[in-house]
Amino acid sequence: MKRYLIFLFILSGMALGGCDSDQDYLIRIETRHGEMVGILYDDTPIHKKNFIELAQSGRFDSTEFQRVMKGFMIQGGDVFTKENLPPQEWPTLEQEIRTNHIHKRGAMGAPRQPDPVNPRKESNGSQFYIVDGRDYTELEVTTDTQALQKAILKYMELGSQAQLRSEYSRLYEEGKFDSLTALVVSKREEIESFLNVNLSKDYTKEQIKDYTTMGGSAHLDREYTVFGEILSGFEVIDQIASESVNSNNRPFDPVYMKVSVEKVSKKKIQQDYNYTYPDGN
Repeated sequence: MKRYLIFLFILSGMALGGCDSDQDYLIRIETRHGEMVGILYDDTPIHKKNFIELAQSGRFDSTEFQRVMKGFMIQGGDVFTKENLPPQEWPTLEQEIRTNHIHKRGAMGAPRQPDPVNPRKESNGSQFYIVDGRDYTELEVTTDTQALQKAILKYMELGSQAQLRSEYSRLYEEGKFDSLTALVVSKREEIESFLNVNLSKDYTKEQIKDYTTMGGSAHLDREYTVFGEILSGFEVIDQIASESVNSNNRPFDPVYMKVSVEKVSKKKIQQDYNYTYPDGN
């Protein structure tokens, strides 16, 4: 009888485990502009666990989207300032940068301190951002803009490139940075040929499609941890991104949030939000 009971217990445990693997967490971020619903990635388990724990404990509630930049991102969830924790004591998270997760529109990522003081690219322990982003051409997406920027500065030192130097300086001084980016990218093949360098960045066809159809902030890729994405409520991102802000990009009218999590079946998530889990999970 004891063996039979043990066997039943094992079977029930296996069944519970199976049910659990068929479920996932939906996150809900409520604001005065409406609600955003998102999902967190399994292959960034440190960030996923941390976000869920902060949400379930209510620590995100009444924090703000305190940094808003239209065409770039909205950032919030500053739990530690709300709790009066000194900045030097703010916990960080080990980075989980994955090349399969990009900064497409709606991507959720973790801000961090810059490389000189944070060479391991560790994430802030509570704050997150949601990408608003801009539109891209395929050439822009597949160009390593940081490497290209360094290369074009070297290229412009040539005496034959006086006109390019003049145009570059003019656009910079006028603050026309989108036009400046377009100018730099247009010179990519010319610079690659002359300096014998490779200025490309590898993306999958699906990632290129995401950037050229949805938009995003591609320059952040491989520098910050992307740990989730918004599935619905993109109009809320737009409205928050359009808030009037001060010189520190903080909305004059605070945008507070309330964050909750709900465990539901993966099948329902796929059906309700047209989401596809990777590797058929």
